[in-house]
Amino acid sequence: MLRAILRAATAASRTAPDRSIPAVFASSKLSSSNYSSKNTKSSLVKAKKTKSKPDAKSEEASAAAADDGLSDLLDEEARDRRLAEDDKDPSLDVGPNGRALFTSATTISQLSRKDTCTYMKFSTEGLNAVLPEGLTAGMVKEFEESRRSALLVRRSFLDLRDNFRRIVDPPLRSSDGKGPKVLKQIILDGPVSSGKSIALAMLVHWARDEGWLVFYVPRGRDWTHGGFFYKNPQTGFWDTPVQAANILQDFLKRNESHLKQLTCQISDPIPLGEGAGVGWMKGVDSMAMPEGSTLYDLVQTGMSHTHAAVGVVVRLRKELSLVKDIPVLIAVDQYNSWFTFTEYEEAVTVRSCRPIHAKELATVNAFRSMMHNDMMVGAFSHSTAVGKLRQELPDVPKYARIDFPRYSLEEAATVSHYYLRQRLVRREIFSDENWKKLYYLSNGNGAEMRWLAPLMR
Repeated sequence: MLRAILRAATAASRTAPDRSIPAVFASSKLSSSNYSSKNTKSSLVKAKKTKSKPDAKSEEASAAAADDGLSDLLDEEARDRRLAEDDKDPSLDVGPNGRALFTSATTISQLSRKDTCTYMKFSTEGLNAVLPEGLTAGMVKEFEESRRSALLVRRSFLDLRDNFRRIVDPPLRSSDGKGPKVLKQIILDGPVSSGKSIALAMLVHWARDEGWLVFYVPRGRDWTHGGFFYKNPQTGFWDTPVQAANILQDFLKRNESHLKQLTCQISDPIPLGEGAGVGWMKGVDSMAMPEGSTLYDLVQTGMSHTHAAVGVVVRLRKELSLVKDIPVLIAVDQYNSWFTFTEYEEAVTVRSCRPIHAKELATVNAFRSMMHNDMMVGAFSHSTAVGKLRQELPDVPKYARIDFPRYSLEEAATVSHYYLRQRLVRREIFSDENWKKLYYLSNGNGAEMRWLAPLMR
């Protein structure tokens, strides 16, 4: 999308008429026969305007420089070569007021308040290893267009991280009890492109670095769309066995070592449902787990038996509440998609159907509620076209919903200098006035700042 915008801007700049000459003069030839001696004043005015015309060579030079800047953005290989050369010059890594543009911290846990408004470098391989469920769309887009795997360290994220750090490590709380109140359940709300999904992914990254067991759902909407769906007469909920199997696979990717060390606390049989496209098992409606089974065994059972997949996901949620050996965090992106209707429909009559709400799905019903004592974070996503939800949500504490802000002016300054460093902005036109125009035009919207940066003039 960025390249398409740049191509359109380049084409417009090459086909636009010369604005230094008024259109009325450019449209016709001027000759003495068109004017009488009474038009001497008009001729003098015309002469003055002709003298004020900019030098053609300077115009061509500035146009060529602009074209070179745009061609760098359009030609990814050329831009990558220039960025590789820039990496050899540390003097370019400068942010606003001469501050360092990149933090020296190597882990998210090491970040402190002094690192606010700096960028932290990541490796793509490291991110894929810590977040095997997948990176957020905003994170991928930022990396692709800036040509570097780096993220802005924001005060709002550090507050979120420190909130959960104080829950696990009570001595970090204020001794006089006047510090910020810790919240075990949080919903990140706020305007579009304010960085909610990226903050949630960074929180998951930090928690896993600390050795926590994290149940991470980067795309909550996937739980309510696609695959098979069946009404389970035993539970009264709708089963989605394909999604259940995918949920278990994602959970196992990063947590296998933890799950092998945690023993199942619930011994009740697991209820069975319809398998994905294979119907019911004949004469069997439940499956017992062997004594001494681990959570790893439980997850493997759901992955290998399609009839048990949904029942295992529901059981897993109960087991996570009973884990005491290590901290457990449940993190759900696109959490707002669990408070509206799915794409599934139930036939009511021969000619009518009713939409099935997300709360009627067994998997969503098991994980949606925040009315418990477990640590849980949900992030609203406006890209899912859910629409505006009411302020008070069912099964969610009143205090849980907090506003996650867009870029502040100070953060926007760092972002603009970073885009300058990554050659999204040309140095010859970069100025405090220009980047502030960019900030106010986008209203602090991170995605729009990135799209508009190459068009700064």
